[in-house]
Amino acid sequence: MGVLMLWRQALASALLFSVSFHLMATGHAQRDQTQQSRDAVPGDDGLIVVSQHTHGGLLLTREQVRNLFMGASLSHNLTPIALPPGNRTRSLFNAKVIGLSESRIQAYWAQLKFTGRGKAPKEVDDESALLEYLKQHPHSVGYLPAATPLPESMQIIFSLDAASH
Repeated sequence: MGVLMLWRQALASALLFSVSFHLMATGHAQRDQTQQSRDAVPGDDGLIVVSQHTHGGLLLTREQVRNLFMGASLSHNLTPIALPPGNRTRSLFNAKVIGLSESRIQAYWAQLKFTGRGKAPKEVDDESALLEYLKQHPHSVGYLPAATPLPESMQIIFSLDAASH
């Protein structure tokens, strides 16, 4: 009986992964984006994705940023660093760049971890901790509110203004 239960759980997890991945890959997460937009705090100043200058003029597209933060490897050898669940900037990033709700993203990472195919990006406590981490780890990439003052060592590799979705 235990094996059958494990088999059912694995099958359900695989189905959840498949649906989440399909929504992410095809961009059919409009309902999640709409819900996240309603949940967003007014006064949104847009978002930036930053890294150290060592990448010299690197610019990423929204799709590349989404893929990077959802576990795909890029030819640039970058490591995504995230803010914790419940952080306002993370919620905006999930809604505007990833296009999935926090619960769907958590389910996606749970499935990848369960199957041994990946793990979620490292998380830091807040925006200032993120900047400090990025300064100390040249191949790391993180997202911040667009109004965040950046040290000279940081470069913006992707930008999304407040009106973009």
